[in-house]
Amino acid sequence: VQLQASGGGLVQAGGSLRLSCAASGFTVEYYAIGWFRQAPGKEREGVSCINSGGGSTLYADSVKGRFTISRDNAKNTVYLQMNSLKPEDTAVYYCAAAPDISLNYYVMNYWGKGTLVTVSS
Repeated sequence: VQLQASGGGLVQAGGSLRLSCAASGFTVEYYAIGWFRQAPGKEREGVSCINSGGGSTLYADSVKGRFTISRDNAKNTVYLQMNSLKPEDTAVYYCAAAPDISLNYYVMNYWGKGTLVTVSS
């Protein structure tokens, strides 16, 4: 079972990035997939999550209206489109899988390695 996040990088404030979470070793369509982030010196926080069918989503208040989560079960991949990025969005972003939709990191069963997003002011 493996999740791999990619798509991070350096972007100026106001810019956009799209993160991808590719799954291997299991069928992602049976799981809710969440995006989490952790900035230096801070706790890991839930950013967004999408349920297995794709019909239900959750967003942290700090990213509502700017980030959009989506999934392509045929490609076993979940995406996080991040627009209007702010310096406070700088963090390592991780994707994780769980049986049910949640922004709580402790209910996630599988984690991928993170991808670094740096937003310059």
